[in-house]
Amino acid sequence: KTDRHDYPVMLTRDQILAADDLPRELVKVPEWGGDVYVKTITGAERDRWEIQIATSSKKPSSETIRAALAAMTVCDENNRLLFTQDDIEALSNKSAAPLDRVFQVAMRLNHISQSAVEELEKN
Repeated sequence: KTDRHDYPVMLTRDQILAADDLPRELVKVPEWGGDVYVKTITGAERDRWEIQIATSSKKPSSETIRAALAAMTVCDENNRLLFTQDDIEALSNKSAAPLDRVFQVAMRLNHISQSAVEELEKN
């Protein structure tokens, strides 16, 4: 018989800061001729994305919400972003199917709900 403890395991500051909590996922994009990684964004990046969408009177806007998130999450094998904020408009003009595939993975990895996206678009 194994002892089972039902009390919480308290983490230390160092354990939290050392935790590798930013996974990425390989996404097949045959329309673009290969694969890309989609990464988890940091808390600061998430705040920046939400503020951009909610407050900007120009790009990125609700018209480029998928491209804005893709620009913030599509990276190479070393977690270096492939796009900058200057690429959002060009990226938004790519085919909707692969862009949406990347967007859906980015939403799932970053715990962004469809209702949160709709709320941002309303603002």
